[in-house]
Amino acid sequence: MRIEYLIIIIVCLIIAIAITRSKKKDFKLEANKLIMLLGGKDNVINYEFNKSRFIVNLKDVSKANKEGIQKMGAQGIVEIDNQLKIILGPNAKQIKKHINELR
Repeated sequence: MRIEYLIIIIVCLIIAIAITRSKKKDFKLEANKLIMLLGGKDNVINYEFNKSRFIVNLKDVSKANKEGIQKMGAQGIVEIDNQLKIILGPNAKQIKKHINELR
């Protein structure tokens, strides 16, 4: 009888681990997607992070897909001349790490 309970507990743990791993975001993929939505690496002049905000200067702001960035999870986008200020929220730190690796 105890072996059956042990098997049930192990199966539940395996299911819980699988669910947790499937819900994790791949921030490297998110960073690549963000760069593509900004018009590619060649369109990005420079960038900086300020807590939850990603501030990026672009060669051509019309190449940026602001709607796609919003759908990706950005909480807000402000456009000033050739600069976009994107509020990324709590994921900004992880995305920053991977964007720095792309440069």
